[in-house]
Amino acid sequence: MKVNIPRGTYDVIPGNVEKWQYMEEKAHDLARRYHYEEIRTPMFEHTELFQRGVGESTDIVQKEMYTFKDRSDRSLTLRPEGTASVVRAFIENKLYGEPQQPVKLYYLGPMFRYERPQKGRMRQFSQFGIEAFGSVDPALDAEVIAMADSYCKELGLKEVKPVINSLGDMESREAHRTALVEHFQARIHEFCSDCQRRLNQNPLRILDCKVDSGHELMKSAPSILEYLNEESRAFFEQVKQHLDGMDIDYVIDRNLVRGLDYYNHTAFEMISFSEKLGAIKAVGGGGRYNGLVEEVGGPETPGIGFGLGLDRLLLAMDAEGQALPVDKSIDCYFVAIGEKASEHIPALLYRLRQAGLSADKDYMDKKVKAQFKNADRLNAKFVAVLGEDELAKGEINIKNLATGDQETTSLDTLVSYLKEKL
Repeated sequence: MKVNIPRGTYDVIPGNVEKWQYMEEKAHDLARRYHYEEIRTPMFEHTELFQRGVGESTDIVQKEMYTFKDRSDRSLTLRPEGTASVVRAFIENKLYGEPQQPVKLYYLGPMFRYERPQKGRMRQFSQFGIEAFGSVDPALDAEVIAMADSYCKELGLKEVKPVINSLGDMESREAHRTALVEHFQARIHEFCSDCQRRLNQNPLRILDCKVDSGHELMKSAPSILEYLNEESRAFFEQVKQHLDGMDIDYVIDRNLVRGLDYYNHTAFEMISFSEKLGAIKAVGGGGRYNGLVEEVGGPETPGIGFGLGLDRLLLAMDAEGQALPVDKSIDCYFVAIGEKASEHIPALLYRLRQAGLSADKDYMDKKVKAQFKNADRLNAKFVAVLGEDELAKGEINIKNLATGDQETTSLDTLVSYLKEKL
């Protein structure tokens, strides 16, 4: 019986996986430069973590989680996002006690959400995310936005920029919440069932509804920026000043709220303005979440972070016609002429590989002409040809496939010869 891949997932095979490796290497390098350290958390957690950390009123918790019972009847969930797991690890491993503050972490890995699969929305997807704990400095908010912006730019994206907003502190949000309820209440029956439920549960989430995004009340909804108290307004102004000082091009969207309950103060999304991308415009986003660490059972600790979808970034790069500089070539391909030469090549291969060079040979007993074709197919930089006459002399012929030049070197100096030429 043929077994197919589960719906909403996909294989990343050679030819494409190099793009993912390139993006992951870029993420590691960027995190190093910004002094963020890697953290790896389990792919599944106790369901309660996401109910408390992500928010009961979110679509993620209510509709999209992969939740199951283990053999001890415990409820577990495949992680739908990265922040809650990192917060749990931060608390459980007592990282809040580290002498170096803020604690700056990053992660790379798969997330899982049960959604109707479509372009840019798969049931398994990958994220590059960062979290910074322990500081309320607006400069840290600007750093997080700048880091997301830098990552997109370093991937060659020119039509992606930060779209930012402030959700304010608790006092500001409560004032805004009251205004939203008054604004929508009389006509809430015109909205979807989710929005009707959100009116009293979390009216801010109505602004994030995709079903009713075109409703006239959405356009005239009161903005959180109109209800920021003096402290929240000053905080947002400082974030913008830092971004201006970095010459980062950003857009302010007064209705941007993000899809998770834990955000306050700074919220942002990385949006593609490419017309070719289609309906999915956000390639990631993040914001500040003061209060989340306490909600998950830790000490009072402010935090901020982002998550960028690698799948969506690849789509954005395709939309902009950006080709990743992926090098699939190998340094050297061995061609054997004769049985004795063929028997000697595995040891030579080993020496090259131990020296850090990429090398390969024919394992299919092909003719010499076919071996050369294989070298071309693998985009080899050099072909090392070993025949029985060369073997008797302790020599090997080296052909530079880019120039066509051929030279002979001893078997003992093969490694140093290739390293010098490369």
